[in-house]
Amino acid sequence: MKIEVKNVSKKFKNNYVFKNVNLSFEEGRIYGLSGRNGSGKSVFLKIFCGLYSPTEGTILFDGKDYNSYNMFVPNLRALIEKPSFFPNLTGLENLKLLAKIQNKIGEKDILKTLEDVNLIEEKDKKYSEYSLGMKQKLGIAQVLMENPKILIFDEPFNGVEEESVKKISKILVEEKKKGKIIIISTHIKDDLEKISDVIYHFDNGIVK
Repeated sequence: MKIEVKNVSKKFKNNYVFKNVNLSFEEGRIYGLSGRNGSGKSVFLKIFCGLYSPTEGTILFDGKDYNSYNMFVPNLRALIEKPSFFPNLTGLENLKLLAKIQNKIGEKDILKTLEDVNLIEEKDKKYSEYSLGMKQKLGIAQVLMENPKILIFDEPFNGVEEESVKKISKILVEEKKKGKIIIISTHIKDDLEKISDVIYHFDNGIVK
């Protein structure tokens, strides 16, 4: 798969967040999006996922512009800004509910993913009782669990302890080797440099 971002701009009212962005993403690579908070990384990812429409330009997934058809990109999963789940359900119950939408995986697959992100011991806790780091790990788990082709993470390690950051980073490197496209946005440069093959920098409306 190849993803091409062609002359994409986004403005709210009269203010451009970024202009004329041209990037490419190819399978089997991890891409980092760096830049300070408020530099437009999350807005870009929302356009990428079809949650926002670009003011100008297109994003082509193997030549297809899903945004113009008002369609979500198939085989893409994302964690953008912060996770949001049902507070009165447990972590496991929330993921099982999500998995029912497409019925691709069963409880065994979900439990393995919770093990992978170091959340298995908290699987029966209510989401409302989760710490910030636990919430982030549950968000990461929902991206990973259905084995998507494109994985999007926006500030995924916010509040996550170092041991889990290292473990999840290793998992992402292994996922890359399976030919996936992985995009990680963060203002923490060290997190990106350790695992990214390519880093794009957002600054004052310019992306390069």
